[in-house]
Amino acid sequence: MTRSNPIHKVRNFGIIAHIDAGKTTTSERILFYTGVNHKIGEVHDGGAIMDWMEQEKERGITITSAATVCYWDAPKGTYGDDDDLQTRFNIIDTPGHVDFTIEVERSLRVLDGAITVFDAVAGVEAQSETVWRQAEKYNVPRICFINKLDRTGANFFYDIDSIKDRLTDHGVVMQLPIGVEDQFKGLVDLMTMRAIVYYDDLGKDIRDEEIPADMVEIANKYRAMMIEKVAETDDILMEKFLEEKEITNIELKAAIRAATIACKLHPIFTGTALKNKGVQPLLDAVCEYLPSPIDIAPAKGHKVEEPDVEFSVIASDDEPMRALAFKIATDSFGSLTFFRVYSGIVKKGDELFNPRTGKTERAGRIVLLHSNNRKDVDEVYAGEIGAFIGLKDVRTGDTLCLKSDRTILESITIPESVISIAVEPKTKNDQDKMGIALGKLVQEDPSLKVATNEETGQVIMSGMGELHLEIIVDRMKREYGVETTVGAPQVAYKEAITANVEIQGKHVRQSGGRGQFGDCWLRIKPLERGEGFKFVNKIVGGSIPKEFIPAIQKGCEEIMQSGALAGYPIIDVAVELFDGSYHDVDSSEMAFQIAGRNGMKEGILKASPVLLEPIMKLEVSAPKEYMGDVIGSINSRRGQVIGQEERGKSVIIKAEVPLEKLFGYVSDLRGSTKGQGAPSMEFSHYAPVPRNVQETIVAARGK
Repeated sequence: MTRSNPIHKVRNFGIIAHIDAGKTTTSERILFYTGVNHKIGEVHDGGAIMDWMEQEKERGITITSAATVCYWDAPKGTYGDDDDLQTRFNIIDTPGHVDFTIEVERSLRVLDGAITVFDAVAGVEAQSETVWRQAEKYNVPRICFINKLDRTGANFFYDIDSIKDRLTDHGVVMQLPIGVEDQFKGLVDLMTMRAIVYYDDLGKDIRDEEIPADMVEIANKYRAMMIEKVAETDDILMEKFLEEKEITNIELKAAIRAATIACKLHPIFTGTALKNKGVQPLLDAVCEYLPSPIDIAPAKGHKVEEPDVEFSVIASDDEPMRALAFKIATDSFGSLTFFRVYSGIVKKGDELFNPRTGKTERAGRIVLLHSNNRKDVDEVYAGEIGAFIGLKDVRTGDTLCLKSDRTILESITIPESVISIAVEPKTKNDQDKMGIALGKLVQEDPSLKVATNEETGQVIMSGMGELHLEIIVDRMKREYGVETTVGAPQVAYKEAITANVEIQGKHVRQSGGRGQFGDCWLRIKPLERGEGFKFVNKIVGGSIPKEFIPAIQKGCEEIMQSGALAGYPIIDVAVELFDGSYHDVDSSEMAFQIAGRNGMKEGILKASPVLLEPIMKLEVSAPKEYMGDVIGSINSRRGQVIGQEERGKSVIIKAEVPLEKLFGYVSDLRGSTKGQGAPSMEFSHYAPVPRNVQETIVAARGK
């Protein structure tokens, strides 16, 4: 069986944006126009195909990233003289809510390009910036789609300025809108200098016309700006531009494609997905400007035996098979493992080696997905996305390869959880089912952490936000039939030190028989945020035998996890082991592990420890008359206003507020603004808790 689409005619792309910018509606239109759906699904009536979870249909938001495969005929000339223009789209529709940022993170890791959707009224919003930064981290080429031009208050040029001010100076306008709000009826294509006019709201009666007379001047202005912007990315075109020679559209398209793939340009398109205007030109742009798997830098990998020797994984069917599992899902059909093939061919029946576990599993069933529907296939080729059914021991970020190859691909970054709740089963029957449910949910969602409090026996769930944990509890009830009692949300505090100390850690016990003796000297220092834990052995002369050094490190790490001040994990500490002593008979690994624990705990308490709390970046949109109330509420929550701007009749207030003070904030804001205030928040950083608050927390934990 040969591949149906050559690799240069494959586009792996995602749709990313702030919540409610229209990502899923755009996805639904793509499925309709590519022939996957014969009926348009709508988010507002719960009929969106890509939002298939019950919670998604009820709330009108995307929670899990949904994957689908469809096909589109590229514009003529995209592949040179090739008559076969069919292009395979592997699309992932990602959530916009910050609580589900792991879905965006792991999707971007395996995608080659992205469409960033913006609301024509709101412009760049808080989560728009977050997903844009995530895409930049992975060097994902982006094209922009300014959506909802039919909405009251829509302003295309405001969005252009917003993108320039808040995201990038590399945006290049490719289309201009004809009309706006209820008068929006079409687009001016600055490449062809023709008008695309829509005579219905179904996207069927579309006509190619002359540019309206009142728009010729502005169209010429923006085409000249486009040509200059593109010429700046290409030396040959710049030379032509300076010499005032004609630059052809073929040259322009080639330069835009090259600059987009290099993230030097971000072409900007526009329309309204809900009213079916501008979607087909957007699909053409995906073919023309976003990369195929062979247009981007190769993925990096290393052999199990040589972790420091990195090599490029070439996207070719002829290379050894290497795939990355980027998402695990569980439904009534069993476990689904979404994967991206980076090289070689994955075949049904293959033995898949997992370097993390050192075990192999057989690829029993391979499917291509259309949201939650599936089509069985025998093979998935390099550069393509598919899913295995029934793999048992695979996690997000695992590499799957041939046992003879033993390659590990770069994994996926898992964000830190910032909020916790205690969950208790209501009955003995629920207790048995809860363990199974949580095991499967943790496998699906690596940003969900589950632990048992040793003192109380309570199960503690930690996640990215209140909504994240609320959805998890709801899923346990609906999908696994588990009834639970949920405690109040708790902030995931951290501990850190602010001073250097030298401390002796000692454990000596004599009890008739063989005693215990461990003695070590530690130098403990604070590190910069994000540097983690570092342990350095500086023992010289054998004052502590080398076989006991790992035990001391293990003892220190135990305190890092369990905390010293209030029982919260300690972050960003360096420990130097520089001296100590041992006993020929009484010293053991256990004795030195306890010595390490003792020294570490006492040292932390002497190193001016502080509690750190998660600070959230809060952005509130509200009518101007409520600005004073909003700012007053932020100040009362230990928040700090860091900026504000007017946006039409509304004001956007930006602030940093401790997470602990934001529980219940959404309800309070809606009450004080008569339902007109709209907040969005995301994790920003950890900062020291005020001394009086720290004392209260430590005292409460001590009880």
